[in-house]
Amino acid sequence: MTEETLCAPVPPPHAPDAPAESPALPAGWLRVDSLDIEAQGIARKPDGKVVFIEGALPFEVVSVNVHRKKNNWEAGTVTAIHQESSQRVRPGCPHFGLHTGACGGCKMQHLHAAAQVAVKQRVLEDNLWHLAKVRAETLLRPIEGPTWGYRYRARLSVRYVHKKGEVLIGFHERKSRYVADIRECPVLPPHVDAMLLPLRALIFSMDARETCPQIELAGGDDVTALVLRHLEPLSEGDLARLRTFAVQYDVQWWLQPKGPDTVHLLDEGGTTLAYALPDFGISMPFKPTDFTQVNPHINRVLVSRALRLLAVEKHERVIDWFCGLGNFTLPLATQAREVLGIEGSETLVARSRENYEKNKADPSALRSLCATEFVARNLFEMTPAMLVADGSADKWLVDPPREGAFALAKAVADLHQARVGAEDAPPLPPGAAHWTPPKRIVYVSCNPATLARDAGLLVHLGGYRCVQAGVVNMFPHTAHVESMAVFERD
Repeated sequence: MTEETLCAPVPPPHAPDAPAESPALPAGWLRVDSLDIEAQGIARKPDGKVVFIEGALPFEVVSVNVHRKKNNWEAGTVTAIHQESSQRVRPGCPHFGLHTGACGGCKMQHLHAAAQVAVKQRVLEDNLWHLAKVRAETLLRPIEGPTWGYRYRARLSVRYVHKKGEVLIGFHERKSRYVADIRECPVLPPHVDAMLLPLRALIFSMDARETCPQIELAGGDDVTALVLRHLEPLSEGDLARLRTFAVQYDVQWWLQPKGPDTVHLLDEGGTTLAYALPDFGISMPFKPTDFTQVNPHINRVLVSRALRLLAVEKHERVIDWFCGLGNFTLPLATQAREVLGIEGSETLVARSRENYEKNKADPSALRSLCATEFVARNLFEMTPAMLVADGSADKWLVDPPREGAFALAKAVADLHQARVGAEDAPPLPPGAAHWTPPKRIVYVSCNPATLARDAGLLVHLGGYRCVQAGVVNMFPHTAHVESMAVFERD
């Protein structure tokens, strides 16, 4: 699947055909102005007080049951829609909604998919401006893909309910610690969706049905792995049941008796769990508890676009910060002179080294890999001295977790401020005279707030411009905003 088929233009938010001054509403009715990132409609009462409304969409007129009041705002749930938005659609899952027991896994199924992307784009722009006073010079075309059947990673809760005499498997109920009684989930791949009820029957049949709290899904290109968390050793009968299920539904069972480091295959052998990045001829083996992107369709396009924006040349050195398994590092190694991947987890660094050696030795590889080194380091404790010690690089790829890359951005800003002689700037560390900042940074973010914070440092104190930014719809129907920004030296 190419980027052209995954990307689509986002229409502007719908504006209703209404006069400049809206007519007065009956008492208790509210007109919804916008949508927040939690997919709550935002309205104002006649006295100006803000009301957050679950289930309401922009430009709708609604009645609300207010269940929480503060001095400056209220929160409630829509009880009636008097004027419906043209962007409202019928949810694709019967378990979505505001009813008792509704699944809490999705928040935007009632909003047209293109409008969801428009909302996320606005969230990104608002965060950049309101939190950091940064505006991207150009907005990138959003990356979109399948809106159903996309979720190849999921953590499903398991609970045996004595009163019901059955096992529940799925996500938690909306605003609840209880497991939702879901019988289908269209955001999961179709073959996994079809497996939900058989999985419930399997766990119910096991001796350990009360001590298996979780099943983690990890889908590769050729393997569907299921990690069963079990609090007590499994009986021979239970192991036999798992093996029978594996053959019937073509899954690979992994067992987790304790922490993530105890995860192991039920039976050794079989096909390796892996995903491919075909644009670069790279194959990425991984373990089911390793971090990989939820949406493999989007990930392929994300990597291709990031590298195209970075525009690495054969003579350049590149650093991939928060490199994980090497999702960006190995593709970068097909284009650069030298690559350094830095990651906080020793386990992931070891896995990335293995993946590098495997791909380097592959005789069918499309391109050779350049010299690549992987280092384990706590990137939340970066300092200017550590940055200088890593050496200069022409380009950076930054892909942090939700916490962002504050220490890294601050180290860059401190070095720049010291060089320009800013008041109260920290002194330059040894070797800084020969260190040069990257001329381009591509920052992939899963949290627009921390991206904005770090962008503020890079732009206002680090000597960079934000030349491009845009959203990546990695999680359709959810409030999760993945995005990408490009920074260049001013």
